Amino acid sequence: MSQLQFFTVLSALWLALAWVPYILDRILVRGLMGALANPSPQDKPQSPWAQRAHRAHIVEVELFVAFAPLSLLASILMPTADHPGGLGAAFFFGMLIHYIVYVLGIPVARTAAFAVAAISSILLGLSLLTMG
Repeated sequence: MSQLQFFTVLSALWLALAWVPYILDRILVRGLMGALANPSPQDKPQSPWAQRAHRAHIVEVELFVAFAPLSLLASILMPTADHPGGLGAAFFFGMLIHYIVYVLGIPVARTAAFAVAAISSILLGLSLLTMG
C-alpha cells in the first residue's frame, strides 16, 4: 500500500467514525428513544460542541468527496511518484485537526486546517493535470 493509499484509507476510516461523538451527545441530551426518533423543531438542542462536531463532519465529507477520486486517479496514474503521499498525509492531518479545532470552537485554526486539506486536494488535482 502506498503512502497516498494509506492516508486515503485513514481519512475514510476517520469519516466513518467522526459521527460517534455527536450521536453520543444526542443520546445523552435526548435519551435513546429521542435520538432514534425523527428530527423535529421541538427537539432539545444538542450541546454546542456536538453541534460543531456535526457541522465539522459534514464539511469533512464534502472535502473527502473531492479528494478520494483524485487519490484513486493518482494511485493509478502516478504509482511511483512520492509527492502524492505527502499530499495524502497533509489532507488527513488537515482534516483531523479541522475536526478537533472546530469542536473546540477555535475559528482561525479551524480555517487554516481546512485550507491545508482543501489545498492538498487542489495540488493533487493539479499534479494529475500537469503530469507528463
